[in-house]
Amino acid sequence: MNDVPTRDESEALDHRAGPPTDHQTEKAPKPRPKARRRLGGRLVALGAFSLLAGAVTLGASRHYAQHQHVMATAERERDFVPSMRVATVEANPGIMSVVLPGTTAAFTDANIYARATGYIAKRNVDIGDSVKQGELLVELAVPELDDQISQNEATLTQLKSALEQAQANLRLGQVTWDRDRPLVKEGWVTQQQGTVDVQTLKADESAVNVAQSNVAAQENLLKVLRQDRDYALVVAPFDGVITQRNVDVGSLVQGNVNSGTFMFQMMQKNVIRVWVYVPQDAAFGVAPDVDAVVRVPELPGREFPGKVTRIADAQQSGTRTLLTEIDLPNPDGALRSGIYCMIELKIPRKTPSLVVPAEAIIFNRDGLQVAVVNNGKAEIRKVRVTRDSGTKVEVDAGVKPGDRVILNPPVNLVEGSKVQVAAQ
Repeated sequence: MNDVPTRDESEALDHRAGPPTDHQTEKAPKPRPKARRRLGGRLVALGAFSLLAGAVTLGASRHYAQHQHVMATAERERDFVPSMRVATVEANPGIMSVVLPGTTAAFTDANIYARATGYIAKRNVDIGDSVKQGELLVELAVPELDDQISQNEATLTQLKSALEQAQANLRLGQVTWDRDRPLVKEGWVTQQQGTVDVQTLKADESAVNVAQSNVAAQENLLKVLRQDRDYALVVAPFDGVITQRNVDVGSLVQGNVNSGTFMFQMMQKNVIRVWVYVPQDAAFGVAPDVDAVVRVPELPGREFPGKVTRIADAQQSGTRTLLTEIDLPNPDGALRSGIYCMIELKIPRKTPSLVVPAEAIIFNRDGLQVAVVNNGKAEIRKVRVTRDSGTKVEVDAGVKPGDRVILNPPVNLVEGSKVQVAAQ
């Protein structure tokens, strides 16, 4: 063993002996520098080794814990079955309800023009008045026409008198010829006289025919004049309401066929016609007698039921819509012509379709798809959407009634993924 005292032992001895004297200081032996350096190196190496061993042990412990955590997580992910909200695919009913904007119009409307020239002598109606068929609207004063009628009536009287005179001459000629005919045969009257009697009788017959034609022509002329006189009394052509008035008492109106004065406009209000343009996806089911319900925003709570009366039978090339008309009874006059309304059509479906919630649709590079839960696994199926209603879509392929589709499927959901249906 090394008999050299350590540094600590030397310091302890020196402390027990008291402070060193000058003689002791000079006589005490000094420690060897080599041994000290060797001892210090060992201590440093020992400390470094201890630190390295501790670091390795700590790293290994952490790596092992992390590995165990990763393995546990992978195992949980492998065994984890997510819960998914689902919805059941339902078949659409046989009747499709379509709501479209439309416009009301009068079932019958008419612009009333003057057919006789004259002044307004009496006006019996105004805007908004309800009238019955044949009711007098306006009476015209037509003095010139009255004068023409009086003059032609006098001419007719003259022509009738001329006809009577011609008929009298015809009777006289017939009597003369009946008297002279046997005398001519017996030679008591010359042949010349007989020829004169025959030609006179023929001339009288022609005169009668001319007089009859003149009377007939004059009667026809009077009939036209009296008809024009009847036009001076303007009457309602049907039951309705006056929607426009352009004349007043004293106004001069012209009875020309092409440029007659526009006096009134009226419409039939007990039946209202509704125009609606049906888009192509619903037009193929529209036909006469299809049920319809008309609603007006300004008349809340009221519904006006009706039926499709007629269709254009040809879609407009610009809008791909079909003009459809609906006739509505309007006994109380609640509906007016030219108002905006909403029409709900009950259109029979031509092809069956299924209803799927919009949140079940998956859209990616493969197109439109849905995830169907089947025996605890997800099946990805392609669908074909025929109609988009916002929160729901109609499809005609890919699913069947009763299928359960996953709502808001996650992006990592693939074919064959295990899923379970979440409790409602």
